[in-house]
Order: sequence, then structure tokens, then C-alpha cells
Amino acid sequence: MFFKDIIGQKTVIKTLIQEINDDRIPHAQLICGPEGVGKLPLALAYARYICCTNKGAEDSCGVCPSCVKFNKLVHPDVHFIFPIIKNAKGKKEVCDDYITEWRRLVINSSYINLNHWLREIQAENSQALIYAKESDEIVRKLSLKSSEGGFKISIIWLAERMHQVCANKLLKLLEEPPEKTIFLLVSEAPEMILPTILSRTQRLNVPKIDERCIANALQNNYGVLQSDSLSIAHIANGNFIKALEAIHLNEEKQLFFELFVGLMRLSYQRKIKEMKLWSEQVAAMGRERQKNLLEYCQLMIRENFIFNLKKKELTYMTANEENFASRFAPFVNERNVIGIMDELSKAQQHIEQNVNAKMVFFDFSLKMIVLLKQ
Repeated sequence: MFFKDIIGQKTVIKTLIQEINDDRIPHAQLICGPEGVGKLPLALAYARYICCTNKGAEDSCGVCPSCVKFNKLVHPDVHFIFPIIKNAKGKKEVCDDYITEWRRLVINSSYINLNHWLREIQAENSQALIYAKESDEIVRKLSLKSSEGGFKISIIWLAERMHQVCANKLLKLLEEPPEKTIFLLVSEAPEMILPTILSRTQRLNVPKIDERCIANALQNNYGVLQSDSLSIAHIANGNFIKALEAIHLNEEKQLFFELFVGLMRLSYQRKIKEMKLWSEQVAAMGRERQKNLLEYCQLMIRENFIFNLKKKELTYMTANEENFASRFAPFVNERNVIGIMDELSKAQQHIEQNVNAKMVFFDFSLKMIVLLKQ
């Protein structure tokens, strides 16, 4: 990944390049922002530019020995830390056990989210974490001498998923960092990271991508027609991953839409038996997919509420979603929208706490009967 490959974010890129040119690279940088804005691509391009031995004014050279290694993500002084699932049978306990899958996914496209990664490693029902043992690996790697004689860089993707033991050990490293060591923490939820870690990092907020930049990227890189690219860019709302999903058939998003529509109809019609079957269907999905479904439901409630206020320019729905909203939106109003969002939030919290999924979803569906009638 080069700076030139990043969608938009010109101001952020300029800031990162200026840090290097002014020789004031922070030993720990927190790159945070919403999903799909290019945080991981920025971290990769930044690390490449730091290591490049023949860097230009605006980007890495692409041909020096360091850049050649970066093309395959095999630079010996750049270490990747990311959420994993423990697999006792496959003896997979640390990130290096998954490094082949990681390289394959990121080389194909660095605009990824946790779902892409979980599918790549076939996580199924397991929840991914950066486990305590990983901190020992970080200490071991950083204790080694730099292979190239430059900086040693650790890129921690989704740092908010660090186990508390791992986070505490990382804190000690940040307090007394080894010489010429750089930590790049990539996060979508910095509020979930230990405050003591946050206080020892320099924060870089990455904003949503401009719609025009997304539209141009879709036209130039994926051959999308101009009219379609503008529509997709608006729906994406600054999230390039969402834009990519819109141009490819996304079975999961279609499933979530059908489940949402199904539940709303069953709740309105008070079909208790069918609602119980719906709950069992959702309970059979993995925990991560259940959380994603609840996030999708929250998004759809928000979109329908705005649609009901006749503020179409502020809605971000596909044609199918908007078609359903034209009939459903009146049932999401000032009297019940806060109640519905609260129940969705509670359900999500219970799923994260490993409460029985059948109970969580059936209880939520029953509450929707009352809420939709308000």
C-alpha cells in the first residue's frame, strides 16, 4: 500500500509525511476513525514510507529492497498484531500462526473490516481477541536487533480488542519503549482502549472519506458508471468498504435486510410462533454475525426515522431498503424510536456478554410488538 493508493485523506497523508520529514515521528501513534475510512491503508503506507531508503517527496519509491519486501508484507522489522481465535487443535495461539492468511487478505485489499478477517480464518462462532500471550511475542520481537538497521514497527489492528493482560504489558512498553521503535495502533473504538495507553499515544483522527473521492475511485478502479458511483458514494457515507460491498453482491447484508423486514412484519402482525422461529434462526448464527445484525437493525431504525421526517438527503439506503422504508417508516416515530434503539442496544450488550441468544432475540422481538404500536 502506497499513499497514492489511499482513497481521499489528502490532509491526513500530508500530516504523516510532514512528521517524517521533520524527524518528529511519535513512538506511539493512535490512528482512529470510523470503519472504511482507510486507517489500516494509512498505517501500511506510513510504515512503508518510514522504512523506504529512497523515499520521494510524496510517496515511497517502490523499488528499494525495503519496498520490495513490503509488497509481500514480509519486511523483517514490521510486525503485525491483530485479533485472532485460539485453535488448540491447529496449535494457533498467536498472530504469527495466522500470518499467511493475514498477508493474503491484506495484499488483496487493505480496506477490510473484522468480518472480512473472521471469514478468512473461518472463525464461525468464536469472538476474536488479541490475547495475553501476544504481548510476550511483541516483547520478544522488539528485543531483537533491527534487521535493516532502521525502525522496528508494530502495527496493532483493532487495538480495542486487546485482552486486558496484553494491554497492561503493552502499556509498560509504551512507558519505556525500546530504541527506534514505533507503535501504530489502529482503532475504530478508541474509548475501549485503556486510558493509560491513550495518554501515551499521539492521536490521529481519520475523517470520513469525501463522497467525490469515493465516486472517483469507483469509476477509475472498478469501472462503475458515473451516475451509479455518485449514488453508491452517497449511500456509503464516507465508508469505502460499504461502497465496495454495494458494487459486489453481499449475501450477508441481504440476509440482514431480509431478517429485519421479517421481524418487523411478524412483530406488527403479532405472530408469536413465527417470531420464536425467527429467534431460533438468528441464534444459530455466530456471535459476531448476531452483533452485526443488531448494528444493521439500529442503522435501519435510524434511516427509517429520518425518512419519516421527509429528510431524504440525510438518508443512506439502498433501493430495496428505501422501498421498504416507504411503507415502514411511519411506524418509527418520536414516540418509539428511542425505545427501539434502547432495546437494540441492550440486546447487543447481552450478546457480547454471552447471554443465551434465543432468549435475547425472542425477548427483543416481543418488545417490538408493543413499541411498533406506539
